[in-house]
Amino acid sequence: MLVKVLGAIDLVAAASFLMMIFGIHVLFQVIVFCGGLLLAKGMFVVSGDILSVIDILSSLVLFGSLIFSVPIILLWIPAFLLLAKGFVSFL
Repeated sequence: MLVKVLGAIDLVAAASFLMMIFGIHVLFQVIVFCGGLLLAKGMFVVSGDILSVIDILSSLVLFGSLIFSVPIILLWIPAFLLLAKGFVSFL
């Protein structure tokens, strides 16, 4: 059950990345919420989960997008990686 909840967090974060890519306005609160959850999920890297590095880097890109204009390629990469992680967690 916990894996599905964590996968849902990945899918919501990927959706926010895709919304930014396609020019849909994402609320500030949604970006901060997704970035915070990904950063919290990324702390599993301490337990040896290497894929949690993706969560930490994705949260940094999300927080960076609040301040800077992030290049599109830096939005596509985490979007696809988080989509893949999210779908696999539901299998």
